[in-house]
Amino acid sequence: MDFGRIEPENLKTIHFGLPREPSWNKTILPGKNAAPRVYLGCAKWGRKEWAGKLYPPKTKERDFLSQYVRHYNSIELNATHYKIYGATGIGRWSKVAGEKDFKFCPKMYQGITHRGNLKSKGFLTTEFFRGILAFEDHLGPVFIQFNESFGPKRKDEMFVFLKSLPTDMVFFVEVRHPEWFSNDTLFRELLSGLSALNIGIVITDTAGRRDCCHMHLTIPKTFVRFVGNSLHATDYARCDEWTKRIKIWMGAGINEIYFFMHMHDEAYSPELTQYLANKLNAVCKLRLQVPYILS
Repeated sequence: MDFGRIEPENLKTIHFGLPREPSWNKTILPGKNAAPRVYLGCAKWGRKEWAGKLYPPKTKERDFLSQYVRHYNSIELNATHYKIYGATGIGRWSKVAGEKDFKFCPKMYQGITHRGNLKSKGFLTTEFFRGILAFEDHLGPVFIQFNESFGPKRKDEMFVFLKSLPTDMVFFVEVRHPEWFSNDTLFRELLSGLSALNIGIVITDTAGRRDCCHMHLTIPKTFVRFVGNSLHATDYARCDEWTKRIKIWMGAGINEIYFFMHMHDEAYSPELTQYLANKLNAVCKLRLQVPYILS
């Protein structure tokens, strides 16, 4: 992921500490200790660089998913952002997960969210849902991204679209236009509107856009997109901070956590997910599967 990318020599100038826990979250979380379902994964399974590292050497690409599910319990599925998949293909992916509590979290097709007005996307939206419903019990939250050019001036259009979505599915929305975060009134309206629709808000932790790492929840669930910097020392310190925050949220009653690891160079994602899984298990008393690195 290139969003928020800065040059490595400038990383030392970034304050990576997480913002204070917002008082807003007290209106969302019930305030009781919880044993949430925690899902940890990456954005893709088809990384050739992982053969010999995460996957056995000489693993065929057709077998990458079956290897991936041995290490993780979820994936932020970016493939569905670039193509609408039919039920047959998605059913095959779902079958690979078998009986495991594994969640596919499909990113909404870009033809819906990134091209033209949202009001004219009924057919595409229907076809998108027709495909992903084949995940059945393995369907996790649907991730809806609005890009940097989609600003608050399109707020009404966005909420009309969100109100049209099925109410028996979980959705998370990511906004990127800086004005959503720089204007407190607009940000509160965004939070309130999403909460009223029972839709979550994505938290994106990336070096060059610290405003997107806002720490707010709109439902008692969270969807975190963490963008690392190729195992720079700050990556580990940031994971330590996230471990502390997740422990706070567990104490306040959060019931589901989705945490997805991104890198500007995805070759290094397994190492950092391994570190984070071990840290969460130790600090938060979880039993997350820890990715096994071959070399």
